[in-house]
Amino acid sequence: MKTQYTNFVVTALALAALGCVTSAAQDQNGKFGPVGPGPATQRKGIAPEGPIPKTSDGKPDLSGVWTPTNFMSMGGQPSLTPWADALYKERRANLSKDDPEGHCLPAGVPRISPFPMKLVQTPTLVLMLDEGNMHSFRQFFLDGRGHPKDLDPLWMGDSVAKWDGETLVVDTTGFNDKTWLNGQGLPHSEQLHVIERYQRPDLGHLSVDITMDDPKAFTKPHTFNRTYSLLTDWEIHEYVCNEFNIDAEHLVGK
Repeated sequence: MKTQYTNFVVTALALAALGCVTSAAQDQNGKFGPVGPGPATQRKGIAPEGPIPKTSDGKPDLSGVWTPTNFMSMGGQPSLTPWADALYKERRANLSKDDPEGHCLPAGVPRISPFPMKLVQTPTLVLMLDEGNMHSFRQFFLDGRGHPKDLDPLWMGDSVAKWDGETLVVDTTGFNDKTWLNGQGLPHSEQLHVIERYQRPDLGHLSVDITMDDPKAFTKPHTFNRTYSLLTDWEIHEYVCNEFNIDAEHLVGK
């Protein structure tokens, strides 16, 4: 199963850099379902059913291995400032030749790949472990801390979190301006501010409302939704981008 999934992702990542892949994968029977591994029913979009699992302190338990079902969707294009629009058009005209993720650099936030990710939840910290890109991770601190005042710009930013009822709200700032927001070259600046609202409506699904705000790049905040399905028989695997990268040889520009 790993080999079959790996072969698909090789193709998906190469096409994603050119903006040509959708959020559906075709299985051996020619039927379409969400991107990701797992049993046949899960590949066809049938997530496990059941009630929302809870932690010992009564919070929704977000733990598990999750596969994205709409990883390419951003709910339409954000409204760009003249600076961002010019840079975006330049990157599109150059066929995403300089895509950082295509050269094994971090994807940033909120960009993701079609690979699964794993959430590990404790009362004071939630870890996000990504199988794809460069096998990266994020930390959502739930201990009441704020963002550091002297933080150097980071690829993945600095994330602090809190519970709003049954929704985990993650606030991320402190980005550098080196990542792209999608494979087509959507830019941002170091002023990027991302708010994510994680909800688990039932056993098999995860829903994330994402708001990006960047006064240098966007004329107004942009919000979209990302969804995931639970994989019950899968663990994330080691993926080393530098020894498994086919993107760079295809990102040659014009």
